[in-house]
Amino acid sequence: MRMDHTMQRSKFLTGHRTDNWWIEPVLVLLGLSAFLAYATWAAFQGNHYYSISYLSPFYSPLIYIKSGVAGAAPLWHSLLGEWPSWWPGFLPASPALLILIFPGLFRFTCYYYRGAYYKAFAGSPPGCAIGVIPQKNYQGETWLLIFQNLHRYTMYIALLYIVILGVDAIAAFVHEGIIGLGVGSLILVLNPILLGLYTFGCHSFRHLVGGGKDCFSCSRSGAMQGIYKKVSWMNSNHKLFAWLSLCWVAFSDIYVRLVSMGLISDWNTWGV
Repeated sequence: MRMDHTMQRSKFLTGHRTDNWWIEPVLVLLGLSAFLAYATWAAFQGNHYYSISYLSPFYSPLIYIKSGVAGAAPLWHSLLGEWPSWWPGFLPASPALLILIFPGLFRFTCYYYRGAYYKAFAGSPPGCAIGVIPQKNYQGETWLLIFQNLHRYTMYIALLYIVILGVDAIAAFVHEGIIGLGVGSLILVLNPILLGLYTFGCHSFRHLVGGGKDCFSCSRSGAMQGIYKKVSWMNSNHKLFAWLSLCWVAFSDIYVRLVSMGLISDWNTWGV
C-alpha cells in the first residue's frame, strides 16, 4: 500500500530508478512508428506488390486486382476478379486496404503490444516504478479496454493468415509451372514460420490450449500437456517473436517491391 501511495504522488517520468529504463520505451516508440509509417505508405501504393512468383504479405490474400497496374499480380490470383466499380474514387485501388485491418487488429490488441505502446506512446506507465500521467475520474475497464477484448477473436483470423501466407510461400517456389528456388522464396517462407511462432505463443492461444481446466496438471492427456508446454515456451518468447515477425513482414514487402521495380535483382534458379 505504501508503494501504491508513493507512486500516485510521484510526478510524471520521475522515480527512484537509476538505470536507463527509458531506452526500451523510446526504441518501441521509434520501431512501431517506423513500421506504421511504412505499412501505411505501402498499403496506399497499390502497385509493385508482385514479382516473379512472389506476393507481398501486405497484399495477401488478393480479393480484387486492378489490371494494368505496374507490379500487380495476374488477374487469376484474385479471389473475386477485377477491381469493383463501387470502390470510392478518393481511395487508391490497393488490395492491401481490403485486408490489412484484420492482422492489424490482432497486433493492436495483442497483450504484449498493448503494454509496449501504452508505455511508449501514452506513458501509462512509461516504465515500472516511474510516475504516470495523472488521471482523474478513472472508471476502470471502459471503451478502449473493452475493445481490446477483440484479441481473443482476432486470434482465429491470425491463424487463418498463417495458412494463407503458407500457401504464398509454397507458390514462391514455382514460376511458370517450374519448381525452383530464389532468394524471395526463402524470404517469404520465413513469414508464416515467424508469424506462427508469434501467434501460437499468443496468450489467447495458450488459454485455448490449456484453459478450461481446474487442475491442468491432473489431466491424463500427455499430448495436451506436451502441446501446452511448447505453447508456453513460445509464450515466454512472445516479445521476441512479436518483433521478429513484425520486422520480417515489412522486410518481405520491401524486398518484393524492390524486385518488382527493378531496383534489385533476385537470385533464382529460373534465370529471371
